[in-house]
Formats: sequence, structure tokens, C-alpha cells
Amino acid sequence: MKSPQRLLAVLWAALVLPVAAAPLAYVPNEKSATVSVIDTADDRVQGSFQLGQRPRGIAVGRQHLYLTDGKTGSLLIVDLPRGQRVQQVAVGDSPEGVSLSPDGRRLAVAVEDDNSVVLLSAPKARILARIKVEGRNPEHAVFSPDGRWLYVSAEEAEQVDVIDVAARRQVASIPVGKRPRGIGFLPDGRLAYVASELADKVYAIDVARREVVAEIASGAYPNGIAVHPDGSRVFVSNGRDGSVMAIDVASQTVIARIEVGKRPWNMAITPDGQKLYVANGRSGTVSVIDAANLKPLGEIPVGELPWGVSIR
Repeated sequence: MKSPQRLLAVLWAALVLPVAAAPLAYVPNEKSATVSVIDTADDRVQGSFQLGQRPRGIAVGRQHLYLTDGKTGSLLIVDLPRGQRVQQVAVGDSPEGVSLSPDGRRLAVAVEDDNSVVLLSAPKARILARIKVEGRNPEHAVFSPDGRWLYVSAEEAEQVDVIDVAARRQVASIPVGKRPRGIGFLPDGRLAYVASELADKVYAIDVARREVVAEIASGAYPNGIAVHPDGSRVFVSNGRDGSVMAIDVASQTVIARIEVGKRPWNMAITPDGQKLYVANGRSGTVSVIDAANLKPLGEIPVGELPWGVSIR
């Protein structure tokens, strides 16, 4: 296995190629403690590097990669141009999801065992606030497109907690089904979609009114959410079914189900909206889906227990 420094330097060289170069998909492998890197042009793994002891949530900015380490209770920061890990910040016991604000200036980490969300500056990760939430075992904390709100899902809850980012406190909660997990906002910020694993439903939330406006039946154990860049479709992974479904936003109906690997989890879509990448936790693979034609394109072996995907 290549060293993190050498591999990351090579990856950064790929990132600064002409604009036509395809983005890279980064996949944290929780059990093998590695990050796999896929070139979305040809869907080949360019390499993998060791990072942390239990890598989970991942976000990638213009020059930095952010990764939660569930084992050490840390957020790890990699400077991609230098090919080096430059920071390790203690955030609390069992951190999971991490998200980057739309302007790239803030990070939010959901910390399960502390029932909190840690707000940090970016790219230099300085802790700005530790915000307690009502839901137990928060898994994801996702910024709204305008950066004003954080929506927080928790495994032991039947609600989504809403944090006012400027005020740095929870200001509301929105009832949904049991065990809410993945969250995704439409690009215009009008609606947010939440997958509730034990309810076998996806909830569409009106962000302005803070209320559910649609309930959509899913497969068994819906989990990850990915939103098409044009806002026309929402993709949902169904963990027990081994499938991904596509929701048409205009009609709030399921228009396709695509078979993938075992225990599909978190996902990401390319910026051009052409391909969807799905981490299959129990298969040790990433499925690639044609997001326009809603057809499977292939399956890529990665490490053990891939948690999700971030594309940049």
C-alpha cells in the first residue's frame, strides 16, 4: 500500500489537471481503516491510503479532506496539495457524519455518544461550539444550501433536530419516523428529504414551515440520501433490500429501483449529475449507477465495510 503522503500528492496532481478531468470519489472503509480513491472517468480505483483507525464520515473541500475517526473520537484533516495529514481534532466519543458548509468555511460533526454536534471552522479546524441536540445518537448533521441551518438525524429518535448555525443552538425539532438517518436538501433549499430506517419511509420536509409535506414508502431499511444537482430526483439506499430507489421530486413518487450490493449505505452523485456512487457496506464494493437512465453501470471493489462516498 502506498504511503498517505505519496498517494495524496499523486491524487492532487490529478485534481489540478485541466477542467475536463473527472472528479475523484473518496470512500472511507470503516473496517480496513483505509480510504479508497476512484477516478470517476473510468471507475477504477487509483489507490488507497491508511487514515485513522475507524474512518467513517467524510467531506472533501477544494484542498482538504475531512474524515471522522470513530475509534479515536477525532476529526482528521488532510492537506491534499501537500499530501499530508495536518490536523487531528478531538471532537467527542464516536463521531460519525461530517459535512462542509456551502461556502466552505464551517464543518459540522455529529457525535453519537455525546448527543451533540460540533461546529468547527474550515479549513483550519478550530472548534467554535459544541451544540447539544435532543435526539440520541446523532448520525448526520447536514447544512442547508444557504448555510443557515443544520438538520440533524439521530438513530434513537423520531425527529430531525434543527440547529440555527449563527445562534449555535437547537431551535426546533420536526417529527418523522423511527431512526432517521440520511438527509439531503434540494439545491434551492425548499425541501429536505430524510430516510427513516425503521419506518421504511422517506419524509419530505418543507424547510420554511418546518413540517413534513410528503411521506414516501421506501424499501426495507432506507438509509442514505443523495440529491440530483438539478433538484429533479432524490436517491435513497435501501439497506436490507440491496437496492437504490429514485424519487421524482415533482410527483413525490418512486420512479425506479436499481439493484446494488449488500447493505447499501451512504452515497454521492457527481457534480454533473451523470453518475451515482453507492457504498455497499457488506459487499466491500461501490456500485455505480447511471443517474440519468437509472441503470446500473458496475460494481467496484474497495476496502472492508465502506461507509459512504464523497466526490470532488
